[in-house]
Amino acid sequence: MDPCAVLIANADVLSALKARAADFGGELLAFTDADALIALEVITKRRPSIVALERDFAETPRGMALINRIKADGSLERVEIRVMSPDDTEVRVLPRAPGAPTPAGSSGGTAAAAVAAPPPALDQRGTRRAPRHRIKGKVEILVDGNVAMLVDLSVIGAQVLSPTILKPNQRVRMALNDDLGNVRFNAAVAWASFEIPPNSGPRYRAGLAFVDADAHAVDAFCIRHRQH
Repeated sequence: MDPCAVLIANADVLSALKARAADFGGELLAFTDADALIALEVITKRRPSIVALERDFAETPRGMALINRIKADGSLERVEIRVMSPDDTEVRVLPRAPGAPTPAGSSGGTAAAAVAAPPPALDQRGTRRAPRHRIKGKVEILVDGNVAMLVDLSVIGAQVLSPTILKPNQRVRMALNDDLGNVRFNAAVAWASFEIPPNSGPRYRAGLAFVDADAHAVDAFCIRHRQH
């Protein structure tokens, strides 16, 4: 592990937090929250002992996705994640994997609340209004003209992975295309979460509720591509 620390904060408070982070020890690498993906590349390559995030950024979907991405990487299990605020001297230390040792120079602190997980799929214990089927392989569809990956599908909704931003209540146009037919209709984003998975670029996972889809055409597409 590199005896350095990474700090990510809004540009307006970065200088103030850099001064407070000086006692972390070792080299301090500071990034604005606009450069969070660049910071992540540095984190995965150098494996710092400490990653400190400004509180307001840590509580955004991008900040939570960054934290989840660090926690999901086994090579970063010894990285200590701290949350700092420019108007508070307290430094919160987020929980690490059980048994992971505390990095040298850690100032301790209270554990923060668990990072929010991605929203659940639209069906929960039989409350779904129509059966949803997992899609086999990699099936690409169009959402507002942009390519997205289809995760699961029913005649009234779907879960997708999109590199393009999707927001709850957003209205979108959908197209399900294959060699046997094209199905086009409108949909609404029911929920969406931002993710930064290992070995992949950032993406949005979203649940879509269909507005005017042809149920028979969607069902036929689902039969052709669902897992059996």
